[in-house]
Amino acid sequence: MSNIYSHRQLVPGGGAGSNRVNELIDALKQEFDNLQQEAAMYKMQRDDLEHKVQQQTDEVNLIRQGLYDLQATQKNMKVQYDNEIRALQRDIDPQRIHHSSSSHAAPPPSHPQPPPPTIGQGQNNIFGAIMSGGGGGSQVLVAPPQMMDQPPPGSQPGHPGYPGPNGPQSVPQSGGSSAQSPYLNGSGPAPLSQQQHASKRQRMEDGPPQNMGLPPNSQQPPSSLYNSNGMPPQGPPGQQSLSQGGYMNVGQSSKPVNKIPKQVNLISQIPQNIPEGPQSSGVPPTGPLSGAQSGLGDMDPENVPAQLKKEGSDWFAIFNPKVQRVLDVELFHTLDHNSVVCCVKFSGDGKYLATGCNRIAQIYDVHNGQKICVLDDTSVDKSGDLYIRSVCFSPDGKHLATGAEDKQIRIWDIRSQTISKLFPGHEQDIYSLDFSRDGRFIVSGSGDKTARVWDMVSGELLYKLAIDEPSQKDAGVTSVAISPDALYVAAGSLDKIVRVWDTRTGILLERLEGHKDSVYSVAFSPDGKTLVSGSLDKTLKLWDMTHCGRNNNNNQKNQAKTTLTGHKDFVLSVAVSPDGRWVVSGSKDRGVQFWDPLTAQTQFMLQGHKNSVISVALSPTGKLFATGSGDCRARLWRYYDEM
Repeated sequence: MSNIYSHRQLVPGGGAGSNRVNELIDALKQEFDNLQQEAAMYKMQRDDLEHKVQQQTDEVNLIRQGLYDLQATQKNMKVQYDNEIRALQRDIDPQRIHHSSSSHAAPPPSHPQPPPPTIGQGQNNIFGAIMSGGGGGSQVLVAPPQMMDQPPPGSQPGHPGYPGPNGPQSVPQSGGSSAQSPYLNGSGPAPLSQQQHASKRQRMEDGPPQNMGLPPNSQQPPSSLYNSNGMPPQGPPGQQSLSQGGYMNVGQSSKPVNKIPKQVNLISQIPQNIPEGPQSSGVPPTGPLSGAQSGLGDMDPENVPAQLKKEGSDWFAIFNPKVQRVLDVELFHTLDHNSVVCCVKFSGDGKYLATGCNRIAQIYDVHNGQKICVLDDTSVDKSGDLYIRSVCFSPDGKHLATGAEDKQIRIWDIRSQTISKLFPGHEQDIYSLDFSRDGRFIVSGSGDKTARVWDMVSGELLYKLAIDEPSQKDAGVTSVAISPDALYVAAGSLDKIVRVWDTRTGILLERLEGHKDSVYSVAFSPDGKTLVSGSLDKTLKLWDMTHCGRNNNNNQKNQAKTTLTGHKDFVLSVAVSPDGRWVVSGSKDRGVQFWDPLTAQTQFMLQGHKNSVISVALSPTGKLFATGSGDCRARLWRYYDEM
C-alpha cells in the first residue's frame, strides 16, 4: 500500500517558455524605443528644414525689397540727372546764342526741311500746287504726317522756334498759287512726280514731339489748313437763344440772338487811311530795337530789356517797345495730344475747349485742363489716318460739329457722345465749320470750291455757295465764318480772294481782293462791321463790312482798311477778341501776335510752340485764348490788363 502513495515530487514546469515571452517583450520595447528615437530625429530634421526654408524666404523678401529700393533710387537719380541736364542746357544755350550773335550769322540748317501741308489745285492734288509747285490730279488734300521738331530757318538757339535777325528763308509772296511753291517749313525738295502726287501724303502716327524726325523728302502736317474760323457767340448769356438742360448751356433766355446788343467795339473804329506795307508793321521801322523788317520777330530776346519780355520754362513773349504796354500774358494749361492739333474752339459759355486731331475730337474743361470727352466714330475704317480739320460748338453747347478728310460733317450729341446728324455732300475734305449764333444753320467750307449752308433742324442743304469762275482754278475754300447777325457768310480760298455771300439769298455780295497769296483764315469782328483775313503772304487784312455789297453794285472794289505786317511766315489762323479790342493771329513762324486794330501795331509776340501755330481761338467770355500746333500740343493762355 505504501507504493500506492509513493509519488514523485512535482517540479514547476514551463520555465523556458516564460523566458521566451520576456525576451519578446524586451525586443518589442527595444524596437519601440528605436522607432521613438527615429521619430524624434525626423522631427528635428523637419524642424531644421522648415527653419532653413523660412530663412531662405526671408532672404528672398529682403532681396525683393532691395530691388524695389534700388528701382526707386534709380528713378530718383534719373529725375535728378534730367533736372541737372536741363539746368546745364539752360546755362549752355545763352553762351551758344552769344557765340552765334558774335559771328553775325545764323547756323545753317542741319538737314533739309520737309514740304508743307498746303492747299492748291492741280492734277493730282487740289493743294498740290503750293506743296510742290506742280500740278496734280484727283482733288484731295493730303493730311499731315508728324512734324519735325526743329527750329525754323534763322531761329536762335535757346529759344525754340524764335526767328533770328536774318529772317526765314525766302518764300515767294506773289503769283498764283498754282505756279508758286512756298513751303510751310522753309524750302522744300524738288517738285513731286505725278505718281507721288497720286497717293495721300504719308503721315506718321504722331508720337511725342521730341522723338519726331522725317527724311528730307517726307512731308509735313497741313499746318496751313487747320484753322478755327468765325467768332464764337458773343454778348451776355442772357441774350442768346438757348434752351435749358444742355450739357454746356450758356444761357437761358429765349430772346432771338440776331438782335445783337449794342456794344462798344473798337475794331470798327479803325482809321480808313492807314497805309498798307511796311508802315503798318508790328513795330515802326525806327528805333534801337527794330530789326531789318521792323517786326517783333526780328528782335533778339537775349537783348530785349527785362520790362519788354516775359519768359516761362518753354515759352516767352516780347512786347512792342514802340507802344504802351497794356497787356500781360501767361501760360494756363498745356494739353498734350497724340497727333497734330488741327483746330481749337471754345464753347459759347467759355467753359470748354474742343480740339481736333487724328480720328478724334476731344473736349477739355478750361478751368482745370482735364479731358472730359472723346468723340470717335468707331464705324469708320481704322486703316490710315483721318484728321479732324475743324470743330465748332453749337451755341447751346449741346452739340459739337466736326469736319474731316472723309468729306462728312458729323454733329455729335456731347452728352451721349453719339452722332445725332450726318451731313454728306461735299466732294473734298472739309476744312472749316461755323455755327450761326441762333444755331439754326451751320456753314462748311471744303476743297471742292464750295461753302455750303445747312439747316440744323431738317438737315437740308439750304445753299451751295460755289466758286465757279472759270478763271479761278485753284479756289478750294479753306475757311468760313458767319457774321454775328447771321446775314453773311465769308469764305477764304486758295485763289487769294475773300468772298462774302448773303445767307438769305445765296447771292455773292463781295469779292475782296488784295492778298498776294492764298487766304487761310477769316473771322468777323463781334459787331460784324469788320472782316479779318490771314494769308500765306504773311499779312492780315481788315475789311469794312458796314456796307456789304454796295461796292459790288457800283463795280467798285472794296479795299482793305489796313494791312497788318509783322509775321515772318505764313499766317494760318486769325481771331478777334470778344470786345473787338484785339486781333490775334497764329503763324507758321510759330508765333502768336496780338494786334491793336486802331493803330495796326502789335502789342506783343508770343512764342510757345515748337512748330507752326495752326489754330488760334479766343474765349467768348473771359481773358483766355487757345493755340493748336503741329507739335502735338494745344495750349491755353491767359491775357489780362497790365497793372
